[in-house]
Amino acid sequence: MTSDPGDRRGPRILVVGAAWVGDMVMAQALFMALRRRHPECRITVLAPAWSRPLLARMPEVDAAIDLPFAHGEFNLGGRLALARGLVPKRFDRAIVLPNSFKSALIPAFAGIPVRTGWRGEMRFGLLNDIRLLDRRRYPLMVERFVALAWPPGHPLPDPLPKPRLRADPERLAALRERFELEPSIPVLALCPGAEFGPAKRWPERHYAAVAQTLIARGWQVWLLGSARDREVAEAIVAQLAPAQRASVRNLAGATELADAVDLPAAASLVVSNDSGLMHIAAALDRPLVVVYGASSPAFTPPQSERAETLAIPVDCGPCFQRECPKRHHKCLEDLRPELVLAAAERLLDGD
Repeated sequence: MTSDPGDRRGPRILVVGAAWVGDMVMAQALFMALRRRHPECRITVLAPAWSRPLLARMPEVDAAIDLPFAHGEFNLGGRLALARGLVPKRFDRAIVLPNSFKSALIPAFAGIPVRTGWRGEMRFGLLNDIRLLDRRRYPLMVERFVALAWPPGHPLPDPLPKPRLRADPERLAALRERFELEPSIPVLALCPGAEFGPAKRWPERHYAAVAQTLIARGWQVWLLGSARDREVAEAIVAQLAPAQRASVRNLAGATELADAVDLPAAASLVVSNDSGLMHIAAALDRPLVVVYGASSPAFTPPQSERAETLAIPVDCGPCFQRECPKRHHKCLEDLRPELVLAAAERLLDGD
């Protein structure tokens, strides 16, 4: 984040940030659009504390303020107290990305003059620049974010700004040393987790098949994710031949969010579910293959020209459910490793 935003004289903008990693990455496109419209603006993001390492990699963000509430927590008194603390900052405008009622309370309590957001949960009075969403005009989530930078009905920039996170080479070097990662061998980064639920997770044996193929070609494999993804990552490793396991590093649960920016930056290829890590890899402009199950690339595609998205048409999808309603996961089971490997070949040939 910019160390001294005080030298700017443009509007002071507070953005109430998203609650998910992928959404926060896509929000960088909004920050870019705001800078394009107001080059001297100062952007402060109000968001959960976990997002600070991610926001620090976005040069458009000047400051971050922690939102100290658990996911779903209302805490009216706490929100009022936080709003009072914002009053001296004299924000000119607030943009509220979540659609919830409670997310619009703090800008209203703080008396920020212009409060922009989509209609959401009956937020009349809390938002005074309230937008009615035309899903046909803005089918992509990133378009819905960027549209809030402009007056209602204003054409979106063409092309849309694409999130671009800054990696830290020195931190990457330290991570290589810490985890004993070989710097001279091409890296396949696998991101097999999905916070949303199992209906987004490609089967472990399919990930293992992709890993087996590239290890046989002399690659190394890094498994990335949170502590919740550790068990899934271990299941992938278990399906590899013992001799191949020496080429694998299971880093799921062993890294911080900042590391999740720097490690994918070193990958020669990333294979991922539709997840926060996918959006990070896209924002690092790495060759990327994304497998979709319950969700759809028509809503949250990677914002990168070096990505391929794969989805199997099924009569029950995309269902956007955490668990497969029919318990067969056909959309993921039938998406064979051969399709992912073919997409990877196209990307690597293009590079």
